[in-house]
Amino acid sequence: MAAPTRKKKKSPGKKSEATASGAQLLSVLNDDGSAVIGGDPGLAKETLLSLYEWMVRTREFDRRMLMLQRQGRIGFYGPILGQEAATVGSVAALDGEDWIFPALREGAAALMRGLPLREAIAQLIGNEMDRCKGRQMPCHYTYKEGHYYGMSSVIGTQISHAVGAAMAAKIRGDKAVIAGYLGDGATSSNDFHAGMNFAGVYRVPLVMICQNNQWAISVPASKQSASETIAIKAEAYGMPSMRVDGNDVLAVYQATRQAAERARRGDGPTFLELVTYRRLGHSSSDDPSKYRDEEEVKAWEKRDPVDRFRRYLSGKKLWNKAKEEALNQDIADEVNAAIKAAEAAGPCAPETLITDVFAEPTEQLREQFAQVEEVNREQTGEFPL
Repeated sequence: MAAPTRKKKKSPGKKSEATASGAQLLSVLNDDGSAVIGGDPGLAKETLLSLYEWMVRTREFDRRMLMLQRQGRIGFYGPILGQEAATVGSVAALDGEDWIFPALREGAAALMRGLPLREAIAQLIGNEMDRCKGRQMPCHYTYKEGHYYGMSSVIGTQISHAVGAAMAAKIRGDKAVIAGYLGDGATSSNDFHAGMNFAGVYRVPLVMICQNNQWAISVPASKQSASETIAIKAEAYGMPSMRVDGNDVLAVYQATRQAAERARRGDGPTFLELVTYRRLGHSSSDDPSKYRDEEEVKAWEKRDPVDRFRRYLSGKKLWNKAKEEALNQDIADEVNAAIKAAEAAGPCAPETLITDVFAEPTEQLREQFAQVEEVNREQTGEFPL
C-alpha cells in the first residue's frame, strides 16, 4: 500500500480529558464526528474515503464470516467488531515496504495489503485454495507478498519476531519499518519484556502497537496490570509512547504515521497503546456474557468508530446515504462472489503432506508416502486419505 498523501501539516491534535486512570488520550475526532479545534490532520479526500471504505468492508466481512461459522461452513472465527479503526488506521499509515507482524485481530491488514478475499475465506475453510493447506488455525492468514507475517494464537510470540525483523532491517540499512501488534494481555508475557528491552537497547525501526480492547479473553484490564496505563510501560525500556483513542481512525493514523516516520529516520522504536473495545467474544467459541456486564458493551457501542467517522465525512460533504448504499451493495457482491469461489475449491492434494513442508522431499519421505497411498488404495479403492 502506498503511503497516503496529505495536503499539509497541521496541529497534531490535542489530548482529550483525563480518563479514569488519570491518563490522557490523543484524539482528533469528538464523539459527534467533528474534529477538535486545530486537530484535523488535513488528509486528502482519497485517503479519507479509503479509510472509511476499509472500515466498512472489514465490518461486513467480519459479520458474514461469523454467520458462516454459525452455519457450520467454517470452523472458527475471531471477530473484531468495534476495533476497525485501530486496525485500518494503523495499517493505512504504513508504507508498502513496511512489514506487519499481526496478533489476533489484524486480519483486515492482510486484505488491505492485497490478500484476495477468496483466499482469506479459503483459509477459514482449509481447502486447496488455502495458502496454508489447512495446516494453520482458521482466521490466521499469511501473505508474504504484502509483507504480512503469519498470524499466531500464541500470546506475545510475534513480539520477538517483529523485533528480530526490525533488527534485520537496521543491519541491512533499508527503509522498512516493522509494525508489531499485540493485545493488552500480551504485555504480561515474557516475550513483551524481552522484545521491548531489545528494541529499546538497539533502537530498531519498530512501531509496537498494542490494541487495548479491555479484555484478555475473560481477564479485564484492571486485573491484567497494576500500571497506570499500558503506554507507560514503554518508559522502562527507554522508548517514547503514545496513548491513542483507538476508536478514532484519524488519531490512530496520525500517531502511527508519526511513529513510523520516527523509526524510518533512525530514531528508534515507539510504543502505541490504542484504547478500544472488543464488543463480541474473544472468538466464535467464546460467550462474553459469562464474564462482563452488558451495560459496559452498550456504553462502548455509543463510541462506535465507523459511525463516528461517517459523521465526520458527512460533515465535510464527502459522504451521504446514496454512497453508503452503493458501498454496501458493492461489498455484499464482492463477499458473495468470494464465498462462492472459496467454497467451490476442492480438498488439499494428499501430496501436500510432504510437499508443503519440504521444498525437496527426501527419498525416505517419498517412499513412506507411496506406502501410505498404496495401503489406502487397497483398503478403500481411492486416495486421498
